[in-house]
Amino acid sequence: MSSPRFYALDALRGLAIALMILVNTPGSWQHVYSPLLHAAWDGFTFADIVFPTFLFVVGAAMFYSLKNTELSKDSVWRVSIRALKLIGVGVLLNYVPFTVELAELRLPGVLQRIGLAYWVAALLVLSIKRRYLPFIAVALVALYWLALVLGGGEQPYSLEHNLVRQWDLAIFGSAHLYQGFGLAFDPEGLLSTLPCVVAVLIGFGTASALQGRQHQDALRLLLILGVSLLLLAGLWQIFWPVNKALWSGSYLALSNGLILLILAVLVWCIDVKGWTKAAQPLKVYGTNPLFIYVLAWLWSVLIGQLIFIPTEAGSVSLYQLGFELLALVFPAKLASLVFAVLHVIGFWYLSLLLYRRNIIIKL
Repeated sequence: MSSPRFYALDALRGLAIALMILVNTPGSWQHVYSPLLHAAWDGFTFADIVFPTFLFVVGAAMFYSLKNTELSKDSVWRVSIRALKLIGVGVLLNYVPFTVELAELRLPGVLQRIGLAYWVAALLVLSIKRRYLPFIAVALVALYWLALVLGGGEQPYSLEHNLVRQWDLAIFGSAHLYQGFGLAFDPEGLLSTLPCVVAVLIGFGTASALQGRQHQDALRLLLILGVSLLLLAGLWQIFWPVNKALWSGSYLALSNGLILLILAVLVWCIDVKGWTKAAQPLKVYGTNPLFIYVLAWLWSVLIGQLIFIPTEAGSVSLYQLGFELLALVFPAKLASLVFAVLHVIGFWYLSLLLYRRNIIIKL
């Protein structure tokens, strides 16, 4: 019997970009339902599963792109160039709309982290035998945990004293870091990229494990692994609190356990039950995920910081005007959600146009 294809992985990729736009594009950050906001520090919300899902699908896609690739100067060059493109585009997005002083330009970011995590994970995949990768993943998380405990003093997981912040301050300087926590601390910091490498490897390993399995066997495996990671997270959080900003081991286990269970649901719906038509919109959304993410960012900057509409009280950005018009019809939080959903639909339609023309834009 031939090995089946898992369309659920395509759907998960589309779900990742849809959720990222939903979370990143509220009509107003002052009016957002709490599940769509990241946890302030320790804790977990619906929004906190979005970025790990993106890293997971990057790893799954990497399996198909590298499964027949061997370590060579050419393969190292190819993955390095792709990583540099992602990092470069990420820094450029932080500079848009080119009004930021270079002395205060934020250097870390989402695409920067994706690029760096992809690069390290790809080099590990190319240079180490596949059966050793799980042990490498465990070692990376353990090394990160040990570094935080030894380098953070009496409060290793606190906002002010954690080693992630200390490293970033020493390497980048406070002016080049995210300031949204009330002080210089970057949730996409350099040291905390280590568990993100593991997140990419989990995606890679999952795609590898599904290869050659029948759908029912794959479903059982995903359920077992997902529940196991959730149990691990429950135990681990006693010693290492669930924290997205620090990418704690308990957060890594919790988020990826949930991702595996979501993937199991998708496998059951799409690959076992055959509901492929219902999943087609997600497949469409997943064909150009990084390009759509970049475009969504640029669009938000365009309508939020560059296009202003004159009003009797002065002028208002097109972004704010759109929210205020919706707020005339809906309560503020619902209007903010509708604003985000409309963006999800709009960028899905753009994805559909590209899909119908078989246009794939890779970064």
